[in-house]
Amino acid sequence: MKIDAIRRSYTKDKLDLDKLHADPIRQFEQWLKDAIAAELPDPTAMCVATVDESGQPSQRLVLLKDVSADGFVFYTNLGSRKATELAANPKVSLHFPWHPLERQVIVYGTAERVSNTQVMKYFLSRPKESQLAAWASEQSRPVSTRQALMQKFAEIKHKFEHGEVPLPSFWGGFLVRPHQIEFWQGGEHRLHDRFMYRKEDDSRWSIDRLCP
Repeated sequence: MKIDAIRRSYTKDKLDLDKLHADPIRQFEQWLKDAIAAELPDPTAMCVATVDESGQPSQRLVLLKDVSADGFVFYTNLGSRKATELAANPKVSLHFPWHPLERQVIVYGTAERVSNTQVMKYFLSRPKESQLAAWASEQSRPVSTRQALMQKFAEIKHKFEHGEVPLPSFWGGFLVRPHQIEFWQGGEHRLHDRFMYRKEDDSRWSIDRLCP
């Protein structure tokens, strides 16, 4: 399979300093709105990169569930690989790949657990089947067959057939507090526009243009 000639030109837009908001969260919110308006599939999907104790990175796609001045929030099984790695090393990177818009955003920060109140509020907003799945799946653990997983799901569904599904003690959320955020806009001839926001000691954000 020959893939070295697969490429395309990026000509949709340009990004200049005077187009950027001084606050990267505001800038991110605008780009997220653009992705939603463009009806991109899974516009809130982001790649979450963590590192284990040996220095081995791992990645997975999860859905962003909140963004605010504090940072970016997602939820997960606390026994999962990402949660285990974040417990040992809270440094994390998020990547939003909005390919059809020829844009991407990369977030560098540290992760911390969100409050149980916040976790409960989100958990109760999920469809019941998703709540049941949180109970049924021992995320990142080996499972013998798909059938075994579905059997566990059926058992959980029967157990909580009536009434609300309680919040599992092993389920929670993380807030990623950013200290750097990069905005990337594809450009002609691989001369892309890249701007890096860095949080300074006084909590203000500086902005640098980066070479592509």
